[in-house]
Amino acid sequence: MSEDEVRRRAFAMPLTSPAFPPGPYRFVNREFFIITYRTDPAALAAVVPAPLEIAEPIVKYEFIRMPDSSGFGDYTESGQVIPVTYQGQKGGYVHAMYLDDGPPILGGRELWGFPKKLASPRLAVEKETLVGTLDCGSVRVVTATMGYKCVELDRDPVMASLTAPNFLLKIIPHVDGTARVCELVRYYMQDITFKGAWTGPADIELFRHALAPVAQLPVLEVLGASHILCDLTLGLGEVVHDYLA
Repeated sequence: MSEDEVRRRAFAMPLTSPAFPPGPYRFVNREFFIITYRTDPAALAAVVPAPLEIAEPIVKYEFIRMPDSSGFGDYTESGQVIPVTYQGQKGGYVHAMYLDDGPPILGGRELWGFPKKLASPRLAVEKETLVGTLDCGSVRVVTATMGYKCVELDRDPVMASLTAPNFLLKIIPHVDGTARVCELVRYYMQDITFKGAWTGPADIELFRHALAPVAQLPVLEVLGASHILCDLTLGLGEVVHDYLA
């Protein structure tokens, strides 16, 4: 294989059989369960990287079911998103994500810089309750519940939240272990087809885990919850800040 062919074919690892295909990546019947809670301001400040800024000590804990995603298949993920601002623009900083399938872990980390780790999240309806759980091996890390479709939400505020920018800290190490890439990335969800959104009484419990430290952002007060169903395309990112420049 010539050097020119290597350059032409190089998209993702491994070279001759990439772990995920090129995008765009379309998600059909993507389902969100999001609990918004107030947390300790000092704990939040310790994990949000500058130049992002925190407006309020708020965390959004998310469970996401993706039964039909182009290139990535059927999987579930769970994690924490922190409302932030960047140069006055409101958005969300993706702090932690845990999911149960290899290609979206690899693609999410390598393309965008999603902070994805392997675990066992679950989102399901049990009788009249929407239930989200996260397990790492045999250890329960998160349990969240909400009344199923108790109150329908207006479309416009939900769409505003879905179309807001999101931010990631993309880190790729050099072969000597130092950072070769360290960038703040911004991305958007695009071409959204809204299919419904609901709320209801909700609660969440976080359990301490050494390697899945979601409880380091403790739940002080549950502020609300939403259950959203939509189709969308996950847009590729743009670098807005280079920490190594």
